[in-house]
Amino acid sequence: MMTVMDFGARDAQSIDAVRLYYEQGMSQGEIADTLGVSRPTVSKLVQHAKDRGYVQIVVNDPRERAHEMAAALQDRYGLRSVHLAVPPTEDPDTVRDALGRTGARVLSDLVRDGDLVGMTWGRTMYALARHLPAQDRQGVEVVQLKGGMSQSAPGTQDVETLTMVARAFEAFLHYLPLPAIFESRDVKELVEQERHIRRIIDLGRQATIAVFTVGTVSDQALLFQQGYLTDAEQHRMRSHAAGDIASHFFGADGQVCDPDLDARTVGIGLDELRRKQTRLMVVGGRDRVHGVDVALRAGYATDLVIDRFTAGRLVG
Repeated sequence: MMTVMDFGARDAQSIDAVRLYYEQGMSQGEIADTLGVSRPTVSKLVQHAKDRGYVQIVVNDPRERAHEMAAALQDRYGLRSVHLAVPPTEDPDTVRDALGRTGARVLSDLVRDGDLVGMTWGRTMYALARHLPAQDRQGVEVVQLKGGMSQSAPGTQDVETLTMVARAFEAFLHYLPLPAIFESRDVKELVEQERHIRRIIDLGRQATIAVFTVGTVSDQALLFQQGYLTDAEQHRMRSHAAGDIASHFFGADGQVCDPDLDARTVGIGLDELRRKQTRLMVVGGRDRVHGVDVALRAGYATDLVIDRFTAGRLVG
């Protein structure tokens, strides 16, 4: 045990040095001027403080906590795999870019020769597509799982997203040239009877791999910004929906919350999605926590890519 007599002038000076160095961020030259010593002496004082145990350097590696959270999410929701993106901040663009980078890596590992891959669109899907490197695959096909044509800004970037994914896998692309939601159920059903359109939608149902995200029901939702929904419909979704998958809005029970709106929506349905062999959900963001929790509990995903901030809120 140290006594008062053990603590001498050198100890006190070393503590002064490390306080200036670590707490105030001074350089060793600035510390030397402040304490009236040479720069080599400052270096020795810092080392002395470390040797005496006056300084403890702790490295908080978010990857260690990420591993624990991934295991907790996998157990809680019965997922086949969970992959955590570790962005340095919770800035939405930074989070989305990290999700895209991690999602691209996971999708690259999932896709094999001859696979039929179904893709949705959105900001997160676009980030994934941008980070997807060229893959050595044969016979892969990519099909759009939901309509995406829009006359409003911001655009859906559906064509760009699907094109980049198809190019990465040297895949044949099946583009779905329809809006996400029609104003009329009758018109939507009529258009879907066209032979080419019907074939693409059927291919979407046959896809063994589905890649999608969970949309928000806030004002930032692309579906709200593009004029697909009336003001009354937007209000209804804010009140009753937990989120959307492939433009299908679901409630707190994970089921379609507005049958009329759902009947006007183009693409595979939620029940069809849930039957797919591999369902990769790539998602993150503070405003999506509730929707992601509901979607995972409803069994829409087999594999998950999520950022560490959103994961932390889900596991508590």
